[in-house]
Amino acid sequence: MAFKAAKTKDRTEIFDFLVLKAKPKTAMWRTTMRDIICRYLNKEISRRGFVNRLLGLGFSVSGAQALLAPLDASEQAGRNEPVPKSYSFVGTGGALVVEQAKAAGVEFLFTNPGSFERGFFDAFVDTPGMHLIEGLHEGVVTSMADGYAKVSLKPGFILVHAIAGPSQMAGQLYNSSRDGTPLVVTAGLMDNEDWSDESLLSPRPGFDEKEINRQFTKISWETREPASLALMLRRAFKVATTAPGGPVFLAMAQYALEAKDVSAQILPADRFLLWQERIRPEADAVEKAARFLVEAKRPMLVIGDEIWKCGAQAEVLELSDQLGLAVADGRNAYRNFPVRHPHYLGVLLPGDDEAAPLFMKSEFVRKGVDLIVMVGARDFGGPVVPKTPEVPATARIVRIGMDTNSMGRNYPTDVALIGDVKEALSELRDAVDGLMTKERLTSLASARSQEVRAITSAERARAEEAARKNFGQNPIHPDELGAVMASTIDKHAIVVDECPTGRYEAFPFGFRKDEQMWVGNAGGSLGWGIGASTGAKLAAPDRLVVCSIGDGSLMYSASGFWTQARSGVPVLTVVWNNRDYQIVRWFQDDYHGRIAKSGHYPGMYLGDPDIDFVKIAEAQGVSGERAATASGFEAALKRGMVANRDGKPYLVEVETARYGAGANSTWHENFNLARSLGRNS
Repeated sequence: MAFKAAKTKDRTEIFDFLVLKAKPKTAMWRTTMRDIICRYLNKEISRRGFVNRLLGLGFSVSGAQALLAPLDASEQAGRNEPVPKSYSFVGTGGALVVEQAKAAGVEFLFTNPGSFERGFFDAFVDTPGMHLIEGLHEGVVTSMADGYAKVSLKPGFILVHAIAGPSQMAGQLYNSSRDGTPLVVTAGLMDNEDWSDESLLSPRPGFDEKEINRQFTKISWETREPASLALMLRRAFKVATTAPGGPVFLAMAQYALEAKDVSAQILPADRFLLWQERIRPEADAVEKAARFLVEAKRPMLVIGDEIWKCGAQAEVLELSDQLGLAVADGRNAYRNFPVRHPHYLGVLLPGDDEAAPLFMKSEFVRKGVDLIVMVGARDFGGPVVPKTPEVPATARIVRIGMDTNSMGRNYPTDVALIGDVKEALSELRDAVDGLMTKERLTSLASARSQEVRAITSAERARAEEAARKNFGQNPIHPDELGAVMASTIDKHAIVVDECPTGRYEAFPFGFRKDEQMWVGNAGGSLGWGIGASTGAKLAAPDRLVVCSIGDGSLMYSASGFWTQARSGVPVLTVVWNNRDYQIVRWFQDDYHGRIAKSGHYPGMYLGDPDIDFVKIAEAQGVSGERAATASGFEAALKRGMVANRDGKPYLVEVETARYGAGANSTWHENFNLARSLGRNS
């Protein structure tokens, strides 16, 4: 039986959530479940009839009754009837948005304000419980919200200016979309279908505002009806936070925000957010995966960010210890496993060209992996078609997580545990315990662990020896800079990283209280670090937050220092200044063309003139200093931490050695307009 047309979309979303929560057994079971929900929502069966039919499908009485609550709440909201814990609110359209944002638990509004959003800002004046954090560019605003969401695990709330704001935030919204960061992005809308189709700051004729960043959002909407603003905002928060998370976009017409005497219901977050529901995987899939794990000769875990988002770090560690499993990170926004653990192989990165397999970076993998368990991780796949597989062709692949869209995009799957990673890992451990005696399991884990430990200890010893050879250089080598920073900053500091060629091997990143936390992004669009560290500090005000950023990255977002000074956000920024787009230089050299032969790297050298980052920060109210030696850098870091404890942001600029192909090149284009005109330059 079909849903009634007017409510099909919303009811389909409700059904999809409920049927996943109930763990569908077969396609027929799913169809029957859909029919029961449809008939109940269409008033064709009573509450008792609904419960009795679910009992026939194998539900308990309490389980059937638990499914009634979200169905009833949805129907009450759709009929504009009172929902438990809700309340009616009358005000301008902008006031409805502000009120519903407060009820959703919003602490901070990240914004670069505009004139056509005045209906919202008029309602925001002196709003208790919410604070306006202003950025001077939409890219900085977006990265602030992204950093806040990554550390707090709460959705970031953004308001930018009509048409221009969504356009200028695109680079950072791309990063957020890659990481699945839950962001609710709102903007004003100048309606180009109300009268003129070519008015100021409206979409171009024939287009709409929600199309601008559609590919970087889970979904985008426009709303023109004032009475729908609260509902639309709830929907935005619900979609952004429901697994897999990600940015959403809501454009709100200027006249809707400014409409007066609008009435709507305001709902608390627990009545429409589904992000804390833990869906359990199929029992058969768990058992099959457990058998794979105990039968494999050389299994390994490849871990992703669903682990951090659902708080499953301890479960991954326990599974690795239980079975002696090697663990590797993918290209992630977090370090989801303690990097000093002897089972940790490091970060798996693509090869240098299409002929280099993904995994040929570690001796453990070269020995022959026969089982890969992808735990909350996206599938493998680089920018080119590889000449050899990026994963061992004969290895079984198990996938665990909620983001089914990222599973099996390029490589096959032998079994999938669709569900919350924390729940899945807990059940997988129990299933393994049921397959073997404690003695056999201990013996199996010990043998595997011994092999992994031998490899990782040797690889780390070689890496540490190579790094020590770079100590004592002038300018300071990144190996020494990273080691000094790791040993000087707080043991539980948060390091927000946007220095792609920085060296972080000395940092004890992890999730436990005595381990530093690493936060990055998997998108690679520059301009993220300053804003992200600001948002991270807002999310964790009692922890030292260090923004570790390259000179090239910083110039994309230097205006973010003003926000730190204005809002008193004490971040410690460390600038690795090598006067070069180093990672891009490597890619240019790797082409093995005229660039590599000549040593001329177009657009890479950032000196002549040198950029004074201390002055850039000081011009916006942030104090700083420059360090040239390891001892000077350590002393500067300590002064910066003292300033942070006093509530002041601080910057330390370090002249850093370039390394890798083309490191000695300072060549740059010799064009000079003033000279070409016969004038002094």
